[in-house]
Amino acid sequence: MRFMFIIKAPTAGAPTPELIEAMHAMAEREIKAGRMIDDGGLMPRDMGAEVRLAGGKLIVLDGPFTETKELIGGYAVFELPDRDAAVQAALDFMQLHQQFMPGWEGVCEVRQVAGSQVQLIRGAGGR
Repeated sequence: MRFMFIIKAPTAGAPTPELIEAMHAMAEREIKAGRMIDDGGLMPRDMGAEVRLAGGKLIVLDGPFTETKELIGGYAVFELPDRDAAVQAALDFMQLHQQFMPGWEGVCEVRQVAGSQVQLIRGAGGR
């Protein structure tokens, strides 16, 4: 089963060098074990764009954007046997934040991926 972890926090803030090192070590271990498929931090929202569909029209908005309650700081995609394993992996990841960024508060949302067209195409003889 494929799961996406979405890391959210109430404010933007750079991780400490110690946390980055610990996250890289965890990612390396999980990739070698075949559990982690992809991960990454996200650049600040003001460097991005939004494409909206409103009133039947497509609108492109460049950052910076109005403040939001939570910012998405990064993501990871895992291939795990079940929801319990995904929750345990999220607990392990958040433990790194607790250990290497005392006082940081945030959320690791765990969502099962419903289906992937890329997987379906690749499985049908694609690349």
